[in-house]
Amino acid sequence: MTKRNQAVGAYGERCAVRHLIGAGLRPVARNWRCPAGEIDIIAWDGPVLAFCEVKTRRTTHYGTPAEAVVPAKARRLRGLAARWLAETGTTAGEVRFDVLSVELPDAGAARVEHLKGAF
Repeated sequence: MTKRNQAVGAYGERCAVRHLIGAGLRPVARNWRCPAGEIDIIAWDGPVLAFCEVKTRRTTHYGTPAEAVVPAKARRLRGLAARWLAETGTTAGEVRFDVLSVELPDAGAARVEHLKGAF
């Protein structure tokens, strides 16, 4: 991954966190990593614990950002969520998997779409 792509991704995650906070969610972890992978954002939405994948794109030539979350990625995120819950001892009555799709137009503000329960 190039430094430019890393910068775009980091900016998209910051936009996503601002969006979540503005929507009333309470982030508890960002960029949680283990040998099996990474969870971008973990946040409480009231009593629901949301595991969030953030996808950022400068263009939709290759599809929307959310379309990049393929079934294999969803399976990996489910496994990572189970590991995070086990390692932290966190209990949640309900768990949800969200996708935050961030589009960066050539001009103007980023557009964030929050797909709750995306998979």
